Amino acid sequence: MFLTTAIRQGGTFGPPHRLHCSVLSAIEERRKEGPPMKIASFNINGIKARINALPAWLDEAAPDVAILQEIKSVDAAFPSEIFEDRGYRVETHGQKGFNGVAILSRLPLEDVTRGLPGDETDEQARWIEATVMGDAAPVRVCGLYLPNGNPAPGPKYDYKLAWMERLHARAEALLALEEPFLMAGDYNIIPQDEDAKRPEIWHEDALARPESRAAFRRLMNLGFTEAFRARTHGPGHYTFWDYQAGAWNKDHGIRIDHFVLSPGCADLLEDCQIDKMVRAGDKPSDHVPIWVKLRA
Repeated sequence: MFLTTAIRQGGTFGPPHRLHCSVLSAIEERRKEGPPMKIASFNINGIKARINALPAWLDEAAPDVAILQEIKSVDAAFPSEIFEDRGYRVETHGQKGFNGVAILSRLPLEDVTRGLPGDETDEQARWIEATVMGDAAPVRVCGLYLPNGNPAPGPKYDYKLAWMERLHARAEALLALEEPFLMAGDYNIIPQDEDAKRPEIWHEDALARPESRAAFRRLMNLGFTEAFRARTHGPGHYTFWDYQAGAWNKDHGIRIDHFVLSPGCADLLEDCQIDKMVRAGDKPSDHVPIWVKLRA
């Protein structure tokens, strides 16, 4: 006997996800034995600049897994020992001065891979995957830093849209495995006008152009759930405030950091929140963390 669930997203239904009832029962029983798995995503905008703020946030927020973007460091120069001393295994996919992603995990990791498939010539460090071995169920975690794309139109915007096509293809491949997974990070996409304090100034920007939003909708319409919107509705929720023009003090923010959950992962979702006040801390990133709790 199978349990079939369909996840409603953006007015359409994605393909059904089928989990054997005995598997769901086992997950439910095992998750009662301990707390949920907390997975956070945080664009730190440079590990050197956040060498004090990042450990302080980890100590306070205590995620089991932290997915980082814009570490702006080659692998060998990343200060892994700071995080290993806190019980985290560190996996990086770095690049000198730009981009770079990482996964920090207090839980066992398996099958770590680096780089988004589909273009062997792409040298930008924007994608990392690993399977997190939770107490109740393993979850495939994909950390991403999607290209900004500005100025648009132009070559950088073409690269962004091509990267999103590769992301779509990778998502389809992972869905075919019918195992819980998520794709989290800085998407550089403002999904809807309500995700910006001043939407009118973003309409021609690569983060909100119609082509960008359409590519994001195509991804979601494969049957994914956007975790934050599954728990919180309405305007006024942001993950990024520019350093310029007093954006933080005026709350001129945008929501561009997202957790995208497969149907099997959405079944495990307990909560999703944004740690807004991290932006008010000492030497903050222009992004703030967003996190989910999963029954895994």
